[in-house]
Amino acid sequence: MEQGKFEMFQNRLEKVYRHRSKQARRQGIDCFRIYDHDLPEFPFIVERFDDKLYVSEYKRHHDMEDTAYEFWLERSKEIMAVVTGIAFENIFARMRQRKSGRKGQYQKLDEEKNEFVVKENGLSFFVNLTDYLDTGLFLDHRITRQMVREASNQKSVLNLFAYTGSFSVYAAAGNASSVVTVDLSKTYLDWAKRNMELNFSSFPNHHIVHADVKQFLKEEKKSRYDIIVLDPPTFSNSKRMEDILDIQRDHVELVNDCLELLHPGGVIYFSNNFTKFELHTSEIRSKEIKDITKATTPFDFEGKLNRPCYKIRKM
Repeated sequence: MEQGKFEMFQNRLEKVYRHRSKQARRQGIDCFRIYDHDLPEFPFIVERFDDKLYVSEYKRHHDMEDTAYEFWLERSKEIMAVVTGIAFENIFARMRQRKSGRKGQYQKLDEEKNEFVVKENGLSFFVNLTDYLDTGLFLDHRITRQMVREASNQKSVLNLFAYTGSFSVYAAAGNASSVVTVDLSKTYLDWAKRNMELNFSSFPNHHIVHADVKQFLKEEKKSRYDIIVLDPPTFSNSKRMEDILDIQRDHVELVNDCLELLHPGGVIYFSNNFTKFELHTSEIRSKEIKDITKATTPFDFEGKLNRPCYKIRKM
């Protein structure tokens, strides 16, 4: 690749980094997205996690031989180091592929155990940039998490498809009366438990449930909640599930099952990552459905965020 392309990449990266790092400093944020495939020749997502960079490269067909590709990747990382001031050895790159199902998210990729703690809105979270497909903290829901925190005072909160429990931590920080964290992965539930312990010396009303969410919703008859966080994968065919999850096909059933578990006036924060998602509003048993996608889009995702987000109230 000719030098001019690399100069173009550096100029673009400098421009967005200058703007976004200033906004991050103003908001007291250590973790933010810098770059998202802005130039077709450089198909990266670049995110800053404190003093480290996490770089995801979109899988694509290119005409480069292996040696040329390695040079291109190393040169790109050198530019990232120069622009951000982050040491080259603190840049962690990974190939980003379309996942065939949620089960892929649970697969361990490495054993480097490069785990460290980052801060977000005064709360602490373990992240890992090498061992899993995802880092442990999805940056696009930073505002949604804060919404849940501000709504949680003396409320009972149910966090479904909880991943590493960041919404649970925010709910506890918002003085929730109880928090229930549900996921199918024991690995991520343990991560959620450690995230909670990282922030609170004691929070006895945090209950961790290892379960298939679809089954959990059908079987949970006694408890009622004030807030439910519902952030499912687009698709899951994990062998540990009794059924395949397809969010477009299944979202009405999931949302209505959640509504059954809410106290009157309770709310669901519902989101997913299916870019072509269509909410079947007429089939959902609520008369108050608010699209909060724009309101929950952080500064570093403006114009790049395809995930929808809704606030659904039980009347």
